Amino acid sequence: MLPSWLRTIRARLALTYSAVLFGVTALLLGGIYLALAGSVESRPLDPVTVKKFEKGPGGTVKYRPGEDFQAADIEDVQAFVNFSTLETLRTYSWLALAGLFVLSLAVGWWVAGRALRPVGAITTTARDISATDLSRRIPTDGPPDELRTLGETINGMLERIERAFTAQRDLVDDVSHELRNPVAVIEANVDAVLSREDVTAEERAHAAVVVHRATSRMTGLLEDLLATARSRSGAFADEVVDLPRLAAEAVDEYRILSADRGLVLSLALPPGPTVIGDREALARGLGNLLSNAVRLSPGGGEIVVASGSVRGWAWVAVRDEGPGIAEEDRDRVFQRFARTAGPDAAPTEGHGLGLTIARQVVEAHQGRIAVHSSPGAGATFVVWLPDRASTRPEQRAPAAPDDDPLGPTNFLA
Repeated sequence: MLPSWLRTIRARLALTYSAVLFGVTALLLGGIYLALAGSVESRPLDPVTVKKFEKGPGGTVKYRPGEDFQAADIEDVQAFVNFSTLETLRTYSWLALAGLFVLSLAVGWWVAGRALRPVGAITTTARDISATDLSRRIPTDGPPDELRTLGETINGMLERIERAFTAQRDLVDDVSHELRNPVAVIEANVDAVLSREDVTAEERAHAAVVVHRATSRMTGLLEDLLATARSRSGAFADEVVDLPRLAAEAVDEYRILSADRGLVLSLALPPGPTVIGDREALARGLGNLLSNAVRLSPGGGEIVVASGSVRGWAWVAVRDEGPGIAEEDRDRVFQRFARTAGPDAAPTEGHGLGLTIARQVVEAHQGRIAVHSSPGAGATFVVWLPDRASTRPEQRAPAAPDDDPLGPTNFLA
């Protein structure tokens, strides 16, 4: 079995780099050698032994023993020189290839290490991240290459996971916090009925009414908490939503309740603006605004619901004649479990999650919710969403307008 370091990407990259370099160099040297071998004549030298003679007296030739020598043709000597040169070239080429292979392994190992260093940082950071600390991010301050893109992609995934974990943790905390009182009420009434033998039918009926009211409150609270968690996680569908029609349907759900309180519902919902988003989520957000207006408006008051489009932004506004909101409280009313004062200056009934859900839903749709109010003058909540008709950036203002469409700049006029 191969050692662990040989099974790493770094080792494979180094071997690949070395093999490619070795192969290219071998082809180059082999090509040079074959080209030279084909262009020159080369063969081993095959000399002949020649005895040395000297001319004696009277023209005689006398052999001189011990003085033999080797002789060859000039062409044979030249061919031998070529042969020796090619043999030397072949020897040095093999030595160079062997040295180059070792050197290329070292260089390849170093280059692969530098190239994979960001991967090591990504691995270390990802290993250190746990479910209790998802705030850490992979550093992406390197050159704009594929590894940086990978790091940014993982950071985006971590951000979504962190939001999901935060929403889950907040949901558990909120449930445990807000269900404590209803559960205590149910337990107290049930114990009161069960602990006595002389409980009258009237007392049992009263306890049942209280328990039913507490369970209804728990059901509504759980629905609001689940809607809050869903809006935070961004788990929405994308569909074309007719905003005026959606607002009209939301108003219909509150007509009976408004009539019971003597409230007048005035509508200004001309056809036109459409948005892309989750119909059910947007309907719940608008319903929360209407529910808030119905609870806060005094008997005989008027609630205005209007819609329109301006500068590439579609809007829906809900105006009531309630006690109004001080400037310093405008941000606080969108916080979880924040309850505003009703017409009698006492905190209104509710879970304190309606406006929180409405804002989270709107912001999840790349929109904005604004409130225009002053104490004693009612309040206007305006939902701004990107108009589907304005598909190009130049057709839409970079940010939602700050104006009150039902105020002095009345976009309905």
